[in-house]
Amino acid sequence: MTEQSTVSEDVDAITLTVIWNTLISIAEELGVTLRHTAFSEGVREGDDFATALFDRHGQMIAQGNFSPGHLGSMPYMAKHVLNYFPDGTLKPGDSVLVNDSYIGAGHFPDTYQLMPVFLDGDQLVGYVCCSAHQVDMGGAAPGSQKVHGITESFQEGLRILPVRFARQGQIDEDIMRIVLGNVRMPDKVRGDLLAQHTANLTAADRLRVLFADYGVATVDAAFAQILDRSEATMRELLAEVPAGTYSFEDKMDDYGPGTDPIIMAVDITFDGQGNVEFDFSRSSDTVPAAINSYINYTRAYAVFAVKTFCNALDPQTEGSMRPIKLKVREGSFFNPKFPAPSGGRPILQIRIFDTINGALAKALPERAMGAFSHWSNPNIGGIDDRTGRPFVMYDVSLAGYGGKYGSDGEEAMTPVMNCSNIPVEVHETHNPVRIHCLELIPDTGGAGKWRGGCGLRKDIELLNSTAVLSHLGDRHKFAPYGIFGGHAGALAESLLNPDGNAEPLHSKETREIKKGDVLSFRLSGAGGYGPPEERDPAAIKEDIADGYVTEEFARRVYERPE
Repeated sequence: MTEQSTVSEDVDAITLTVIWNTLISIAEELGVTLRHTAFSEGVREGDDFATALFDRHGQMIAQGNFSPGHLGSMPYMAKHVLNYFPDGTLKPGDSVLVNDSYIGAGHFPDTYQLMPVFLDGDQLVGYVCCSAHQVDMGGAAPGSQKVHGITESFQEGLRILPVRFARQGQIDEDIMRIVLGNVRMPDKVRGDLLAQHTANLTAADRLRVLFADYGVATVDAAFAQILDRSEATMRELLAEVPAGTYSFEDKMDDYGPGTDPIIMAVDITFDGQGNVEFDFSRSSDTVPAAINSYINYTRAYAVFAVKTFCNALDPQTEGSMRPIKLKVREGSFFNPKFPAPSGGRPILQIRIFDTINGALAKALPERAMGAFSHWSNPNIGGIDDRTGRPFVMYDVSLAGYGGKYGSDGEEAMTPVMNCSNIPVEVHETHNPVRIHCLELIPDTGGAGKWRGGCGLRKDIELLNSTAVLSHLGDRHKFAPYGIFGGHAGALAESLLNPDGNAEPLHSKETREIKKGDVLSFRLSGAGGYGPPEERDPAAIKEDIADGYVTEEFARRVYERPE
């Protein structure tokens, strides 16, 4: 699909405002419906999904405030799907399902459903779309996110190129059987797929009403203005960034036990005329493990970073993405070729942003922050002794923000991907586990004029006879950096049976565990901002009172007896 012209007559300001706000409302409501009807904890509690609306040419007009990795991939996913189903192919009641890593958001668990919207039965007026992270899509380990030992995507589970999931309003049960026959949790996957479909139906109804109320010509003209205004605003703000090339390099621990670090490097060029280019070509080559970042995923977080630094408050559309270009060497870690595996790519989202943040700190120092704490995304699965059926515990544990100009890093919040810490009670209700502790770790946040957030500890005991852990973490070797004199956060650590004969766990290890084993995930602290000696003494006292730092740490790091 080629980019469409947006030359059209103007829509008056009031009408444009009502239409634009309605579109955002529809996209948000689509997400609320999906969350409330989903079956899996990851979607229902963890918010691992996204929603968006498109015009009839497949250009993204509005999005819900959900996962940036999904949202940044959606415009390119939609164009790929419409290449499979050109004009006139899709009919009222049809819906397309896809999860291909290259077409979608980088790994098989993320399923997209794109639904055309017709007015008066046969006039195509747009599309609605939602994505959701499925709890399992088959493959070598429960949760489909095993990293080490996976050398090609065929080992990662079921790959779905664009197919009609619904035809004339009816779910294609043949397609459904193929999907459910290849996953460990068919009930939850079926429930989430149907929740996606139902949510799209509600959004399609509202979008249809919008066109009926204002007329196709007026809404199409509003779409054109939305895209043009979004682009113009983004270009204006990008032009304010000092022209030049800003570079940064960081490292991931490795891609499995006994492997080399992965270099994550970026060169960001602002031309002073409202354009920006990201070049990740200095990064490592594609690695023989399921952790590579397909181009849509790399692009998604480049777009997110620009939005965060330059245009955080305006609604995002495909128009605001037009000035942002990527230059990524094919065959590199950030632009692999099929069938490179990528199932464990969720741990990259924070790291992609951190790499970009390190570069943009040189251009926009008062908008940057110390590196985030990394997160923990273990998948624990097996056959539940109580039911004789498979279970998969998909966990999301999130810790601190980096310190930033004027304020400390927030604690136990979601960096970058808009997900949520899944409640302990939910995990214990649905899986054979017991959570022994969920707490902040004192003295782990990087010291600074503005302190980084603390790391998070979560201990999970297995109550089942056996299970398989697919660990998904990082920052065990390379700590989250501080900036402008701020200290790095503490390293992450993962232990098996921490209160007995503790055994270190590798950040990307897959291993069998047994009943009574306790997995202790201890997330890294976030980086600080500015020299620690400039920290307000009153803030240090407050940190001690809140338990974020100990008195000994304060004396040693801040060199003050208070």
